[in-house]
Formats: sequence, C-alpha cells, structure tokens
Amino acid sequence: MQIEPQNQVFMAMKRTDKNPTQLRQEAEAQLARVSKTKLKQCPDEELLHELQVHQIELEMQNEALRQSQIELEESRDRYVDFYDFAPVGYLTLNHEGMIDEINLTGATLLGVERNKLLRRRFTHFVATKDRDHWHRDFLNVLTHDEPLTCELVLQREDGPRFFAQLDCRLLRKDGKEPVVRAVLTDITGHKRVEETLREQEEFFRMITENVDDFIAVLDLKGRRLYNSPSYAKLFGNTEAMKGTDSFAEIHPDDREHLERIFKETVQSGIGHRTEFRFVLPNGDIRHMESCGGLIKNSQGKASRVVVVSHDITARKQAEDEIRNLAFYDELTKLPNRRLLNDRLEHTMAASKRNGLYGVLMFLDLDNFKPLNDKHGHDVGDLLLIEVAKRLTSCVREVDTVARFGGDEFVVMLSELDKDKAESATQASIVAEKIRTALAEPYVLKIQHEGQAKTSIEHHCTSSIGLALFIKNEASAEDIIKWADMAMYQGKEAGGNQIRFYDDANT
Repeated sequence: MQIEPQNQVFMAMKRTDKNPTQLRQEAEAQLARVSKTKLKQCPDEELLHELQVHQIELEMQNEALRQSQIELEESRDRYVDFYDFAPVGYLTLNHEGMIDEINLTGATLLGVERNKLLRRRFTHFVATKDRDHWHRDFLNVLTHDEPLTCELVLQREDGPRFFAQLDCRLLRKDGKEPVVRAVLTDITGHKRVEETLREQEEFFRMITENVDDFIAVLDLKGRRLYNSPSYAKLFGNTEAMKGTDSFAEIHPDDREHLERIFKETVQSGIGHRTEFRFVLPNGDIRHMESCGGLIKNSQGKASRVVVVSHDITARKQAEDEIRNLAFYDELTKLPNRRLLNDRLEHTMAASKRNGLYGVLMFLDLDNFKPLNDKHGHDVGDLLLIEVAKRLTSCVREVDTVARFGGDEFVVMLSELDKDKAESATQASIVAEKIRTALAEPYVLKIQHEGQAKTSIEHHCTSSIGLALFIKNEASAEDIIKWADMAMYQGKEAGGNQIRFYDDANT
C-alpha cells in the first residue's frame, strides 16, 4: 500500500493543537484533496480509507509534537539567558550553606568561574568581620522559614571587596533537604552615595552647630522643622521648638512685615534680607538680621524655607551710641545743638501747617562759675545733671529740652495757640515754673581725695530769654539769637529774670 503523495502533503503542515474529532475531520479533508487517480485500487476500499486517515492523523500529531519540542527548547534558552544575565546574582544554597546553583552574574560578582563555585561554602566569600552576622542570619532563615534581607561585605576572589545585599528565603521539597534561594545585589554604589550623604550631613551639622548665626528650616506655613543649637542661647531647648510657629517670638511691631516677606519668598522663590526683633522669654529684645531662601523638591516645587539670622543687637547698640554722641549731650543725655536745630526746623514747618505759635527759651545759670571754681568740674557736672532733670520735669514729652553748651540750656515749646498774646501767656507760665524749679537749693554729694563723701548745698538761679515764633517768618538761627538776646537782657538786670525778645528791644 503506497501513500507517498499523502506524506508530501502532511510534511508541509504546521503544528496544530486539535482534539481527536478535529484531527479526524482534518484528516478526512486532506484525504479528499488527494486525487483519486493516485490511489491504488483495493478490494476492501473502506478498510483502505480508514488506514489512510489513521496514518494522516498520526503524522499530524507527530508534527505537533515536533513544534512543541522546538518551542520548549526556545523557551528554555530564553529562561537560561534571563537567569544567567540578570542584573543580580541568583544562588541556591543547601542547608550547610554550600552553593548548589549560581547564575553567571553571581559568579562574576564573586570573581570565580561558575563551575568552580559549586559545592563551595558561601561563607568563604563573606568578609571576616561579617561572618558571625551571616551565620546568624542563615540559621534564622533555616529555622524560622521567613524571608530575610541582610547586608554584608563580600570579598571577590579576584578583586576588591564590595557591599552586597542578600534577599533569602527557604524552599522545601518533599523528601529532600530544604535549600535557600538567595538574590545577590551589589550595593556598593548605593553605599558610596549613602556615605557621601553622611559626610555632607556631618559637614553641615558641624557648621550649623558651631556658628554663632541662627539657622532655621521652616515648612511653607512657617512652622519650625529644625533650629540650630545656637537658638538655645535665646529660647532654651531647641527640640521643644519643633512644629511651633516661627513668628510667635517676633516683636509685634515687626510680625506683619516679616510674615509678608515670608509669603513673598515662598511665592517668588526669591530670598529677602530684612531686620526684625525677637522678644525673648525674659522680655529682652534682640535685634536680628536675616536672609531667607527657598528649597525645592525633585519636582521643582516649593518644599521648605531656610532662614539664616545674625544677632545685630550689639551693632544696633553701637549705632545708638554713635547717634547719641552725634545728637545728644554725653553728660546730661539731653539733645545737643545739632538735634535742637533739627527739631526747631520741624516745629517751624509744623507751625506753618497748623498756624500755632511756638516759643524758644534760652537759659543761663546765674551762679554756676563759683561752684566750679570752689569744688571743681566734677561737682559742677553734678549740678548740670540736676538742672537737666528739673527742666525735663517742667515740660511735656513733646517739648524739647537741650543743652546748648556750658551752663546754657534751651527749652522749646510747640503748638501753643494761634493767638500771639495767649501763646505768650502760656509760655510765661512754663518759664516761671522753670525759674522757680531751678532756684530751689541743690544738694550735691562730693568726695575729695582721701576723704569721706559729704553733701553741700548750692543756690543757683537762672536767666531766661523767650522768643515767640510762627510759621517760617524767621530762620532757626534768628530765633535762637533773639532768645539769647532776651536772656542777656534779664541777666544784665540782675539775673533770675524772664524776658521776651520784644521786651529786650524796648
């Protein structure tokens, strides 16, 4: 029985996964396509037909098996490639810690050819200092049947050490000793990054903990996330400050300004330099100069604000001292000529706006020189200080008392009245109050070298000259000159006198 034509048809067929009924149907169809003239005649045609169909079915099944075998081999090769060339090492360790299986990546990490690694103890590649650690971890995996991750230093057989992470889990098979499957990852790069970050963190920690400046990290609502140890000098325990409002200790007069600058920094990303005042728990005031900057996250969005502040209290105090030296008399702490002229100019400008008179009084002590001559300048200074106190007590806070020089003083009253006569009356009342106060006896404590402190009583009156002014009808220099002329008029009349400039010219 010859069926070569059918074989030629079936050898060209591709794999097909069919059940017996489908195979029978396809075999019948294939047989029908074969030319009847090519089939030999047989007395029993039905038997021949069945044999031919069965042969076709067998050849179709064989072809399907061959295709399955090819695909299985291709799949196995792909798995081997994935296994061997994975970016991590794969190991199988027996219950004694020996290497039963390892991929090419694992062998490369350990620096040994794969076929030379089998049946070697993994401990051989663990750095000496980590072996006890590895033994404990490996035993835990075997006894607790739970996944475990550990970090070790491994020693390559052909090179330097490296940091490794092992992810281990136990695998049990019926009738066989359990094995440990492990994933080996080289984390040297990660460890180097961690070490760099630690070094940077330590570097900046050393800076922040040893500078006198005050460094604060705030969230976008102004709450404290970190405060450098220097803050302890102001507020005590810095740990207690975490999460608190950074504006709580700001001086009330500065808070609104500082909150506005903080919001502008968050919104614009541009840092600002500003000055403000801290109110300490004991009530002391500290002047600060600060500069803020915005920190953004990896997405480029605002994350935190860093504020570096410097205590400028000493500088502010020095500036005040310089200002006092420039505008105030060092002995009496009263405004000096320079500040007097400035205030007189402002008072004249205000008079022009409101139409109210002002008055300038020029005072000279009548009996000051004999005190200086007898007891010395130190005692004379005590008298001048007392005169300054008495003058200040006789006027309003808005008025000005200045030391003009030597034993000469100036008192300026502002906003008297729009009527000149009424203004003169008010000025006279204050002048008389001053004259009376200055005429009271002065009890001064003195101490000569080698002697105990003693008290002396000194009588000293004053001559007072007054000059009314309104608007800017005269210069500040003229007003002072007129009051000085009136003062000398009273002094020439015997002292302890009050004279107006108009009186001086009559």
